[in-house]
Amino acid sequence: MVNEFLNYLKFEKRYSEKTILAYKIDIQQFVSFLFNEFSETTLEKATYNQIRSWVVQLSLQETQASSLKRKVSALKSFFKFIIKKGIIDNNPADKITTPKLKERLPKYFEQKNINNLLNETNIFGENDSNATFKDTPEGKQDKLIIEMLYQTGMRRQELIDLKWEAIDFSLKQLKITGKGNKQRLMPCSEKLLHLLEEHKATQNQRFEIKKDKNYIFLTNNGQQLYPNYVYRLIKEKFRNVVAEKKSPHVLRHSFATHISNNGAKLSDIKELMGHASLASTQVYTHNTIEQLKEVYKKAHPKA
Repeated sequence: MVNEFLNYLKFEKRYSEKTILAYKIDIQQFVSFLFNEFSETTLEKATYNQIRSWVVQLSLQETQASSLKRKVSALKSFFKFIIKKGIIDNNPADKITTPKLKERLPKYFEQKNINNLLNETNIFGENDSNATFKDTPEGKQDKLIIEMLYQTGMRRQELIDLKWEAIDFSLKQLKITGKGNKQRLMPCSEKLLHLLEEHKATQNQRFEIKKDKNYIFLTNNGQQLYPNYVYRLIKEKFRNVVAEKKSPHVLRHSFATHISNNGAKLSDIKELMGHASLASTQVYTHNTIEQLKEVYKKAHPKA
């Protein structure tokens, strides 16, 4: 039943491989606990008290609050799944509570650093070691990837899965398919559309009929781009930027933080980011508040 649950997360809920692996390990850990402490009990027959005992044990072992929260979430999701299957009637993990997580502000790149990276005069150069991107189809695609991530705030996997039919050049928008196959529309700037048109022409010329399923971003072999390519690209291109973290998700946070700082409404940011609720978007208001604090300190004579 656990394997069936994991397949459900992969193919129906479209969870990331990282999350699915974490859930698998969490459930296996709980099964081991049941075997050691309650040898007669199976996973499907686990009770509230048994789950609570496991959580207490993990707490005594000083398990991080974020890990504890994920482990309980894994169990809640599993039991919810087997309720749908008609195996049990009630979710024994429903009333299990975990310590409140300490709120962490999202990391982001300064706007000037992104602008400098994408707009400097020697941005392309085939043999120039000081150029940011090579003056080749690969180099221009690398720049477009960063432009796309920053201008749309899309997730890394959303970018990798993006196909040409998702872009409407006449309406100047693209359709992003996010978690759980939920779709959202994203406006496109003239600059981004122009870069995409150039990229499409180059791609058609390079690969002809060898392209992999009409994906926008491809490897040199015409295959769909892979996650680690995008991660390494961001790490390499932002290597000279002072930042606590450098990853594709930091560009997503940068998108949300910058439009929030420039006056975008929280409800609009929620829609653009593809968040299920405003609770996920709320964190970007804190960055705005932090920015206001800095302005206050510099500008107020009594600060």
